[in-house]
Amino acid sequence: MLSLLLTAAITVFVYMVGLFVLAQILKNNSIVDIAWGFGFVIVVIVFLVRCPTLYPAKLLLTTLILVWGLRLSIHILLRNAGKPEDFRYARMRRDWGKNVLLKSFFLIFMLQGFLMLAVSFSATVLFSAPARPLNALDITGALVFLAGFFFETVGDAQLAAHIRNPENRGKLMTSGLWSLTRHPNYFGEATIWLGIALIALSSANGWAALISPVVITGLLLFVSGVPLLEKKYAGRPDWEAYKNRTSKFFPWFPKNRDNGSTRVPL
Repeated sequence: MLSLLLTAAITVFVYMVGLFVLAQILKNNSIVDIAWGFGFVIVVIVFLVRCPTLYPAKLLLTTLILVWGLRLSIHILLRNAGKPEDFRYARMRRDWGKNVLLKSFFLIFMLQGFLMLAVSFSATVLFSAPARPLNALDITGALVFLAGFFFETVGDAQLAAHIRNPENRGKLMTSGLWSLTRHPNYFGEATIWLGIALIALSSANGWAALISPVVITGLLLFVSGVPLLEKKYAGRPDWEAYKNRTSKFFPWFPKNRDNGSTRVPL
């Protein structure tokens, strides 16, 4: 496993250094968000080159990660096309001043690379383990993945449709999946990695695969996902009303239903 983990670390490091150089040329550090899903795709492809023998559980996990990673990166690429640097990274650029290059390298690109390495650990566990047949836990993991993929994909599509409608300009999005949780896409991503970890759980040292959902859920809930967006909209009357009736992360029935539309682009 250590050999494959080292392979993943080198792959992620080279990938992130290349991204950092490109971001400085474009003066846009937010391309790291587009690159997030693609990075996992590259790691899995490198794993396949290192460990080409396929068996059902490996094929299942590989397929799910490829579908998720490509879908997510293409979605963010199309969403951000022609737009300036995301407000979070633009604020960092202003705050860091003359230290922006050094801090961008370590606090954005290297940090995200480390997180990518940690979240992809489920794949490292399964690829480094002996071949085995599919079992009930693999099927359960695939179903959990599909539930998460539904929330992430449908949530993104609902928000995109809301934004395209000029009548919704300046309004928040509160219908559809957004009426069940304020962050259906983030909940979906955390659930996706729980499903992937369940698939890897039956492999040798499978317990270590749980690192993936723990890291991604903690990241989304407490660091870069939910907190930044909640802080951005705090104090807006429509946001506070939405916040009071809608679950923060885990889907649940709203306290009071409405047919409105309340949520801002992510």
